[in-house]
Amino acid sequence: MLAILSRRPGIAVLILGALASTGFAPLAFWPMTLVAVALWLALVHDAPTVRAALWRGWLFGWAQLTLANMWIAQAFTYQDAMPHWLGVPAVALLCLYLAIYPMMAAGLAWRWGKDHKPGAAPDLRFVLIAGAAWILTEWLRSWALTGYPWPPLATIWLPVLGVAWSAAWVGTYALSGLTVVVAGALLLAIGRKWLLPAIAAPVVIALALTGVALPTTPAATDPAAPRIRVVQPNLDQEQRPRDDYAETNLQALLANGGTPGPAPRLIVWPEGALRLLIEEGYPPQYYARGDPLITRKRIAAALGPRDIVLTGGNAVQFKPDGEIAAITNSVFAIDATGTILGRYDKAHLVPWGEYLPWRPLLSQIGVSRLVPGEYDFAPGPGPRSQPLPGFGAAGMLICYEVIFSGQVVDAKHRPAFIFNPSNDSWYAKFGPQQHLAQARLRAIEEGLPIIRATPTGISAIVDADGRIVASVDWGKAGAAEAPIPAAHPPTLFARSGNWIALAIAVLLAALGVAIRRRAR
Repeated sequence: MLAILSRRPGIAVLILGALASTGFAPLAFWPMTLVAVALWLALVHDAPTVRAALWRGWLFGWAQLTLANMWIAQAFTYQDAMPHWLGVPAVALLCLYLAIYPMMAAGLAWRWGKDHKPGAAPDLRFVLIAGAAWILTEWLRSWALTGYPWPPLATIWLPVLGVAWSAAWVGTYALSGLTVVVAGALLLAIGRKWLLPAIAAPVVIALALTGVALPTTPAATDPAAPRIRVVQPNLDQEQRPRDDYAETNLQALLANGGTPGPAPRLIVWPEGALRLLIEEGYPPQYYARGDPLITRKRIAAALGPRDIVLTGGNAVQFKPDGEIAAITNSVFAIDATGTILGRYDKAHLVPWGEYLPWRPLLSQIGVSRLVPGEYDFAPGPGPRSQPLPGFGAAGMLICYEVIFSGQVVDAKHRPAFIFNPSNDSWYAKFGPQQHLAQARLRAIEEGLPIIRATPTGISAIVDADGRIVASVDWGKAGAAEAPIPAAHPPTLFARSGNWIALAIAVLLAALGVAIRRRAR
């Protein structure tokens, strides 16, 4: 097999990158990913020069990440500022940059892990260095140029919670690097060079096939225990709102709110659910969109006395002359009296979506945001916990803020759960499923339930072990309701963050160096 692949290594690594992408949601062919990564490692090791190794890493990463991110292309069909056909080329161009990170991992593994003696085969030190390099480069991808760690390799394990749950100790990026080590162990087992990998690889695969039964938290049986209700209106005009969209959306949200009962309910609505202003103090001309007080009273009228609504919306700041100064992508907490209990403003904004980088220059050449609008959003201060009477503190993460491992919780005010409203209606079906997968990893890492509300799916209640307790599938209207899942005590990762991942990367590299010195 390796001899055949080595004849056309460029084509081979492109195919292997494409096959590796099948491990991500919704396909979840994780064994295929392991095999593809194992064969890719062999081709990287066999590269005659570091330049060839870098090239093989870049081609693999470009194919894998382009296919995994192709759901973005659909967003171009929902705006007219740029040609609709530009979606597919734009994703391919984005991944020209994203592929730099697997390229760096390949170069580091080749340079520092390979035995450069003629005829030397991949060995354990090469595999360990490759795993360490993957951790470092995937972590780097999470923050360089505002960061875009989508999708991390670790998400392939979510169909097998027994493996995915290790993220509670090591975090996502370390689990991604250890996945590379597992793939490398498969490669070494095939070569019969190391007894330990030959034994360990089948054990890991058996563990993944059978899963590990994680302890479940008993559901609350008290009918008066607080409950979560996630509303998904599934309005087809979400991508291209009509003039009546704001009112139609509000009616759909209220219609799916359910009936008040003995239990206090936390009713959660998606990102951008309210297109009507709900804060007062705006210049008079903006009240044409509806009186904020009346809107809040309409919401409150559908609530029980102890119910609270969390909803996505916008806050607007004005200059003294009445012109708009800034807009925020926000979450509001509204109680049964119509009072706003608090507001969270999104901090990690999406470039090209919520703001246009280098706007003065790019706007002059006709480049626009994917999300229509002449005003860029202003960032908030970062993760915050909002106290909610009767429900505890809610951590707030809007949309893709949830994908940044180790950056999702206010460490000084640990919440009881995390609310993650999103608007995935812009994207093809694979995108929402991958987004949910990343949210489930955050739940495991932090030991906190995560509540996702989206306009068109997938909305879900996820417990602190990453299980989906209740959900509304993609493209359907409805609501998911369940008792609020219990949080775990802070996990090792919650206490230490990505220092754990970096420590594991250093440990793998140190083991690789020690093995090399012993071999000498």
